[in-house]
Amino acid sequence: QVQLVESGGGLVQAGGSLRLSCAASGRTFSTYAAGWFRQAPGKERGFVATIRLSSGSTAYADSVKGRFTISRDNAKNTVYLQMNSLKPEDTAVYYCAAGPVMSTYAPSYDYWGQGTQVTVSS
Repeated sequence: QVQLVESGGGLVQAGGSLRLSCAASGRTFSTYAAGWFRQAPGKERGFVATIRLSSGSTAYADSVKGRFTISRDNAKNTVYLQMNSLKPEDTAVYYCAAGPVMSTYAPSYDYWGQGTQVTVSS
């Protein structure tokens, strides 16, 4: 069983930066893959980034490539999402997820956090 708690969301102006954190419980967390997804009002939950916690391999949605960076600190059981050059269209609730494999597909993940709101003003 893995429990995930996100933090770091907030209100930022366009062009600004935020770093989201996802703290996990569970001694086997480093054997999982972790992902970040986001959901804007009236839209489906969409893939943002994923990382294989054992190797550090990553993948990103095209819309955030070059602006967002996913990373992990296995000693702290924490995954991060550094978001730079934020745009109003990045406004959404951001969710952290953990599952057995890296995937852009939300149902591939078994565990989810409660979400953290990111609002980017123009």
